Amino acid sequence: MKKIIFATGNAGKVKEIQMILADLNCEVVSMKEAGIRLDIVEDGATYEENALIKARAVAACAEAAGCIVMADDSGLEVDYLNKEPGVLSARYLGEDTPYSVKNANLIERLNGVEDAKRTARFVCAIAAVLPDGRELSTRATIEGRIGYEERGDHGFGYDPIFYVPQFGKTTAELTEEEKNRVSHRGKALEQMKEELRRYEGIDCQ
Repeated sequence: MKKIIFATGNAGKVKEIQMILADLNCEVVSMKEAGIRLDIVEDGATYEENALIKARAVAACAEAAGCIVMADDSGLEVDYLNKEPGVLSARYLGEDTPYSVKNANLIERLNGVEDAKRTARFVCAIAAVLPDGRELSTRATIEGRIGYEERGDHGFGYDPIFYVPQFGKTTAELTEEEKNRVSHRGKALEQMKEELRRYEGIDCQ
């Protein structure tokens, strides 16, 4: 069975990724589970650059030999705030700042702003480095708007304030199946699965 090492230490994200990639005949593990300890500086100007920085760093480790290495970079873009926090979403107000504080700050900055101007999107780029050194990348988005309060206890990060009109819920209120079907990460991972299947020897099924 082929192994995919996903360059993240976020337990919630790993669980989400394992569910989405469950139909592949591959073992999906986190960096920690693969025995890789790295402090990676994400200084790219785009989501794609940051995802590749992480994937390349992990792929260079001896523990990743023969494995597919994948990484993602994602962010929240709020149109009214000139697409902030964007690629700095994870570091917005400081990496160690709780998302409850980050979410409250964004809601406060949109105080008095009407629904039509609260448009936003989640963006996700997925990068993969294959055992032979080839690199792949995909990108997907989900459109919505910023809510007026945190709602829901599923998901993580900015999910409780990201309202999806088609469901009438925030992404933190969606079931795991609903979220994985329409989320930025879910769609980008589905695209990546198709990319992987195009390469001889990388068909995980």
